[in-house]
Amino acid sequence: MNRRDILIGLGIALLVAIILSPFASPHPDGLERVAEDKGFLEKGEGKPLVVSPIPDYTFPGIQNEKAATAMAGIAGTLVVFGLGYGLAKLLKK
Repeated sequence: MNRRDILIGLGIALLVAIILSPFASPHPDGLERVAEDKGFLEKGEGKPLVVSPIPDYTFPGIQNEKAATAMAGIAGTLVVFGLGYGLAKLLKK
């Protein structure tokens, strides 16, 4: 795979993140919903071990919720790409 193909793939992934992430459901996921329904959600709430840099999939400091979600999608895509690319480079050696 050459550099051009990698950049095209990254570009497509970023477009998907920008376009589709604002349409993510605002409702709780399955596990959170079951915990809510069964009444033990608060037992899982507490001081987190690790503080999320992008809590609830919205980029902090951006007032528009859809734009904040799109920015979170971009940031997540770039982080995963960077980690994957770095790991691939290490394993290639």
